[in-house]
Amino acid sequence: MTSLKETTIRCACGQVEFRFVGKPILTTVCHCDDCQRASAELEKLPHAPKTLDVAGGTAYVMYRRDRIVCAKGHPLLQDRRTEGEPFTKRVIASCCHSPLYLDFEKGHWLSVFRDRFGDQAPRVQMRTQTRYVPAEVEIPNDAPHFRTYSLGFMARLIGSKIAMDLSHRSKKGDPDHDNPPARA
Repeated sequence: MTSLKETTIRCACGQVEFRFVGKPILTTVCHCDDCQRASAELEKLPHAPKTLDVAGGTAYVMYRRDRIVCAKGHPLLQDRRTEGEPFTKRVIASCCHSPLYLDFEKGHWLSVFRDRFGDQAPRVQMRTQTRYVPAEVEIPNDAPHFRTYSLGFMARLIGSKIAMDLSHRSKKGDPDHDNPPARA
C-alpha cells in the first residue's frame, strides 16, 4: 500500500496547525465578488496578512474534508461570515488573524488559503470567476483563466467526491474509519 504525503500548515504565530494527507483536489485563484469582499474584510483585521492578489483574486488549495485534521489550536479557530453567504464561512486563527480556509458547508472540500503553505504552496492551476475582474485590471498569466467555473474545475470536484465516497465504502467496519480524528 502506498503511503500518502502529509503536509502541515500553521497560522502566522504557530498556535494553530492543520495536517493534510494526500494530493489536493486543485489549486485555484477565485475572483468572484464574494471572495473579493470577504478577503478585503479579512485584510482589515489587525496584523492580518494580505490575501487578495493584484487582480483581486484569492488563492486556495482545495482538499477533501476527510483528508484534513486540526492538529493543534482548535479552540482558536474563529468563523467569519460575509453577509449574503449563508452556506460559506471563512475560518481564521483568532490568535493572529491568519486566514486558514474557506468552508462551503454544502461541499465535500475545504479551500485552504494558499499563502499558509509558504514555500511548499502548490502552483496555481487555474483562475476562476474572472468575469468579476474590472476590465482595466490585468489578470496575471500564471495559469489558464475562466470567466466562470470551468468544466475542468467541476470535473475535479466531482472526481474527488466519487473517490471520497469509494474510500469510505471500502473502509466500512474499520475501527479507524468508524472513529475518525477530529476535523476542521
